[in-house]
Amino acid sequence: MIKATIITIGDEILIGQIVDTNSASISRHLNTAGITVGEKLSIGDDREQITSTLHRTLSTSQIVIITGGLGPTKDDITKHTLAEFFHSELTRDEKVAEHVCRMLTARGIEYNELNQSQSLVPECCTVLHNAHGTAPGMWFEAENAAVVISLPGVPFEMEHLMEDEVMPRLKKHFSLHANIHRTMITSGLPESMLAARIAEWEDSLPKHIKLAYLPAPNIVRLRLSTYDSDDEQAARDEIEQLFDRLYEIIPEHIVGFENASVQELVHHLLTENGLTLATAESCTGGTIASRFTAMAGASAYFRCGVVAYANEIKESVLGVSHDDIVRYGAVSEPVARQMAEGVRRLSGADYAIATTGIAGPTGGSDAKPVGTVWMAVATPTRTLSTMRPSGTDRGQIISRASAYAIEMLYQILKENLSAE
Repeated sequence: MIKATIITIGDEILIGQIVDTNSASISRHLNTAGITVGEKLSIGDDREQITSTLHRTLSTSQIVIITGGLGPTKDDITKHTLAEFFHSELTRDEKVAEHVCRMLTARGIEYNELNQSQSLVPECCTVLHNAHGTAPGMWFEAENAAVVISLPGVPFEMEHLMEDEVMPRLKKHFSLHANIHRTMITSGLPESMLAARIAEWEDSLPKHIKLAYLPAPNIVRLRLSTYDSDDEQAARDEIEQLFDRLYEIIPEHIVGFENASVQELVHHLLTENGLTLATAESCTGGTIASRFTAMAGASAYFRCGVVAYANEIKESVLGVSHDDIVRYGAVSEPVARQMAEGVRRLSGADYAIATTGIAGPTGGSDAKPVGTVWMAVATPTRTLSTMRPSGTDRGQIISRASAYAIEMLYQILKENLSAE
């Protein structure tokens, strides 16, 4: 088993100024190749701490991957510390110098002394070309065939280096066996109810196949994994056969595989069937619209999104009845239905989603506590609505309510399209 340690360097991570996403991305790359991540560490920009962490992790891991601390300023000390650790001098790499100069010139940035220092690398390292930034990656070979890899902390630069440089080299350097993962997406059953439905199937899983439940708002992902496989294709086939059996147990709750979100599934249904969509949001504040428009190709079906926070906008733009708002309140079934019908009428879309609720932390009552959200979907032939309690925290409520509404649309789309 090949073990790896991931080290993220930066005081900004330790004080919570930024969130470390690099270690998660690196872990995915390594795990797919059959490399086990034994440890993830975040440390500060401190020479002694970097050195001591390297000494310790190289005693337990064959691979140590470092991100961060490779910028041109004085607080970026990783490169200098690595040169000292490997008893090497910094030397100018002409290819890096040309790349940095060309990139900065194209951006209209002065190629000054600080930027020129990016071309200085430890003489003993193999330079990893960073096509998307100015800080090169570095590959060091340590004792006992172990390797230390230093990558820039900018996530998209790190990601390209992992794909283009690091993984191909690791696969050549080590004899690797694959770790296989396959994830099924289910919806409509909470985790506990899903577990009860598939208990017999779960109990019959082979010992070398591991099941993980990964719940999220209104969906639960089921991941089957097998590790250190000698025959990758045989392992994939076995996992596929196990998932095939679930189609006999919970066919109506299976919505897809891997990391596809429900909005991506809706995206594909709308695109493939030439249908259009509009949104009218109050408490979710445009979150639903943003989830669709974040996907490439949304312009083929997404007509418009209206954030109707004020009651006056619900009335004047969406045509919601003033009397119904007074009688039932803005957070009510009639208002949700009229919002969906109004934005569908306004946009000419085939389908429309609407949400209206109390996101908190204030504004709730005994009858309508914080987290109460009414949602509706207007279709070419009918309007459907439901109320979903969506939590107690404002961020949680907005996220959950958005997910619930999109899931509602997905189920209605599936039903309508299968009936055609």
